[in-house]
Amino acid sequence: MGPTAVQPTTGTEAGKPMDMASVLRMMEADLARVEEQFERNLESQVPLISTVGRYVLTSGGKRIRPLLLLLSARLCGYTGPRAVPLAAIIEFIHTATLLHDDVVDSAELRRGQRSANAVWGNEASVLVGDFLFSKSFSLMVTDGDIRVLRAVSDATTAMAEGEVLELLKTCDLGVTTEDYLEVVENKTAVLIAAACEIGGILGELDEDRVAHLRGFGMDVGVAFQLIDDCLDFVGSQDRFGKPVGADLEEGKITLPVIHSLRTGTEEERRFVAELVEKERFDDADRARVRDLVVRRGGIEVAREMARERVVRAKERLAVFPDGPERRALAAVADYIVARDR
Repeated sequence: MGPTAVQPTTGTEAGKPMDMASVLRMMEADLARVEEQFERNLESQVPLISTVGRYVLTSGGKRIRPLLLLLSARLCGYTGPRAVPLAAIIEFIHTATLLHDDVVDSAELRRGQRSANAVWGNEASVLVGDFLFSKSFSLMVTDGDIRVLRAVSDATTAMAEGEVLELLKTCDLGVTTEDYLEVVENKTAVLIAAACEIGGILGELDEDRVAHLRGFGMDVGVAFQLIDDCLDFVGSQDRFGKPVGADLEEGKITLPVIHSLRTGTEEERRFVAELVEKERFDDADRARVRDLVVRRGGIEVAREMARERVVRAKERLAVFPDGPERRALAAVADYIVARDR
């Protein structure tokens, strides 16, 4: 049974901007069906798979990727039954990468709760992540659209390359803005771009407009990671779900750090060099590095780059007629740069 049309609510009148609350009300029924699809996709004869998968999938994720796929499909006039299952597949793939990332990073927290590897161990986390990847591609084969399969295959290949590139750049204070953006585009943005692209594929759009949707997703994805990297230093642990400087503690050199190193003193550079070699940060380390990236303008530079990406993303939507779906996509993009978790 296909998604039931949801009537637009507050903020969907012609020409009137929407906010994220209005978007979520508009898409509530379809997002609920995505959650139901998760349960069906997690069915397995091995109980641990369902347990670990459900633990991660219900840990407070924002569902940005499924939401963007559903909205993109609606924007392109698609109202059939395939959007919800494909949106669930995209979130499955994202969840698989989280399971693997936490093992690579030896992370103990994910979204404010113990990571799956901290609860069940690295072996279970890797293997359940493998299951989610395999299940996703099996479901796409069942869907039967080679264009969707190609879009997701290309995205997951790029994601793996991004992960390896990030690993190679660990603790490297010579990382450039270009290096950083290459990692971000491959590791994070490319799956968001694929989600938007699939909406265009479902709507049987010409390649030019599909490319606009893909570009919209890429820009939004880069902005999303830029804001994440700011919140790593200035976000509240209670809201963001991890301690200050957690990424730097793992040796990840993000844009706020890159800018701060470029504009800072030699003493500040030595401090960061010593910091990334430490196995654990203490409270004084966290306070000092937070002060550094704020004082040197690293946070504002990253936020401004995110804002520029969102402006460009929304400009890409101009090829589509005005309507609640286009304004909803713009609202999601605006939410990306305004969020605090």
